[in-house]
Amino acid sequence: MRISKVETSILQAPEDGRPHWVSHFIVPRANELLVRLETDEGICGFGLATCYSTVEPVVNAINSGITAEVVGCDPLAPERVYEKLFSLTAKRLAHEKGWSRDALLKISAAVDLACWDIVGKTAGLPLYQLFGGYRDRVPCYVTCAYYRDGKDEVELRDEIQALKDQGHRGFKAKVGGLSVAEDIERLEIVRDVIGEESDLMVDANRAWDLQTATEAANRMAHVRPRWLEEPVRWQDDRRELKLLSQRTSIPLSAGESELTSYGCRALLEEQAIQILQFDCTMFGGFTHGRKLAALCEMNHVQIAPHHDCFIHAPLVASSPSGFIVESFTDPERDPLQAELFENPPVIKDGWLTLNPDPGLGLTLSEKALKKYGTLIGC
Repeated sequence: MRISKVETSILQAPEDGRPHWVSHFIVPRANELLVRLETDEGICGFGLATCYSTVEPVVNAINSGITAEVVGCDPLAPERVYEKLFSLTAKRLAHEKGWSRDALLKISAAVDLACWDIVGKTAGLPLYQLFGGYRDRVPCYVTCAYYRDGKDEVELRDEIQALKDQGHRGFKAKVGGLSVAEDIERLEIVRDVIGEESDLMVDANRAWDLQTATEAANRMAHVRPRWLEEPVRWQDDRRELKLLSQRTSIPLSAGESELTSYGCRALLEEQAIQILQFDCTMFGGFTHGRKLAALCEMNHVQIAPHHDCFIHAPLVASSPSGFIVESFTDPERDPLQAELFENPPVIKDGWLTLNPDPGLGLTLSEKALKKYGTLIGC
């Protein structure tokens, strides 16, 4: 089997004039690369890559011919395909072509996911079974409590209540954009609405220095966070996470902001975190995601991948280290989760049940692709 055609699109949703802020940056509603691979045997697969920064380097790489590196490859050998693309980050060709490291990481991840989709379809098995088959459903939480212009306590309560009414049992609230005192008040509101039985996770998106993170962790203990995510700034986060872990009993999590799986490995080596949150759509694909899941299992660390519950669910369901997936069930925040697939897995009462269909088990909605997609590299 060989890859005979590569089709690429950028999926974007226009901002609605009232953006969703985390501690210090705006999260795009949708900004993703979609890669669709066709094979000479008629089996097709797709993969996604998430771009929080500008998507232009990815577009430039595709328009300058990087997909030619994939045509003719065997999609049933994803390790080899991934290595071929990733290795370009250290080769002269990438410099000559103007292919940035970030673009290569994103493209290699999306292609890898598409290859694994084809592997599953060829085997006639859903990926969660092919990867290990530990279970066919996984816990699921919703990310919420973003900062928005004019958002007050009433709107925050209404938001959390609406998500609770959807059946969620886990809620992750944003902090770091206000003073510690103000953020604690917001967390108290969320805890009050969701009740004592639901899980509350807290995400600072690398907002604080170590001293502030220590203060915040101490002051939020009474709302019983299930974890505190990316609490310290990027400069020395691995070492400061380790220091913070010695000062608080709240489990710490991180990983989404690492550039490679090797950075995630370093987090484990520092013994800094209890929960790893790599993102297969930002680096590594399933090829490295599976390795990180195994490494976490051997180091007694749980995995709770960042973003895109439908993509990450097969990996989380496949391993004893799999803990939970992250969802965005407010279509205003993430229209792609709401519209991109014709057969999205069911999320109910805090659980996501995987589809039994082969591969990723997902069917792209042509209506959504027409609404949000722009073909590139054609």
